[in-house]
Amino acid sequence: MGIKGMRKGFVLVFVVCLFMTMWTSTGCSDKKPVENDTVLSVDTFVDTVKVDTMSQLIAEQPMPKAADELFDDFIFNFAANNKLQLERIQFPLKVKNSEGESFLEESQWKMETFFMEQGYYTLIFDNLKQVEVVKDTTTNHVIVEKIDLKNEHVKKYVFERIHGNWMLTEIDKDAMFMDVNSSFLAFYRRFSTDPDFQLKSLNDPIIFNGPDPDDDFETMTGEIAPESWEAFAPELPTNIIYNIMYGQKYSEETQKVFVIRGIANGLEIQLVFKKINGDWKLTEQYE
Repeated sequence: MGIKGMRKGFVLVFVVCLFMTMWTSTGCSDKKPVENDTVLSVDTFVDTVKVDTMSQLIAEQPMPKAADELFDDFIFNFAANNKLQLERIQFPLKVKNSEGESFLEESQWKMETFFMEQGYYTLIFDNLKQVEVVKDTTTNHVIVEKIDLKNEHVKKYVFERIHGNWMLTEIDKDAMFMDVNSSFLAFYRRFSTDPDFQLKSLNDPIIFNGPDPDDDFETMTGEIAPESWEAFAPELPTNIIYNIMYGQKYSEETQKVFVIRGIANGLEIQLVFKKINGDWKLTEQYE
């Protein structure tokens, strides 16, 4: 699927394997069946099934131990399964903000579905090498940031792996200007909503590697001029975006990689922004 398909928006997908595992003992592999070993991960979703149906199917399947190895596998189960969510929160749950801290009891908790209904999620890195951190199974501390660009505040969900199980241990609420990526977030907020500002924020040229906009079955690599950007531009998320901090360390804000990743539909865009003469510029796009 090319960039034109991307502009139509992301769709949630449910892999046929999910249904196969309900009717067969071997699922979609040649391995012998293993009890409760079907990991409902980012690779288990296919289009045509609505979010509520997906959540119901996930809720009916016990989460296997293997899902705790990779945070991405865990968070998709956590976001779709209310029963599991309650089991994986340390109550009373500490909630911190600029005015102090309070505690939520289990009876006060409302299910958080995070980015599941969007059909995509976003990530922020300092460089392309950091993208590989999502595969690190040794990570024991992860923060999921829910970033409200419109109202300029960030809610951080702090997860710790305790005795092998991922647990939500704390929620921190801050103003967006307090975030480690505050300069970039303020820029991105305007870049994603102001067409004139976006055009002025394009480097000349932009390095591009991705689908040919005139042929979904072909790819192209090269340079594009700002005036050609509209033909290649993806639909950028606005208002609410997410960032998952797997332990990557953010340094001085001179470069950011903004990743838009579809929920298991194979779609991914990496936008590289660099500060040039004090201003953020889009310099590279990879798909």
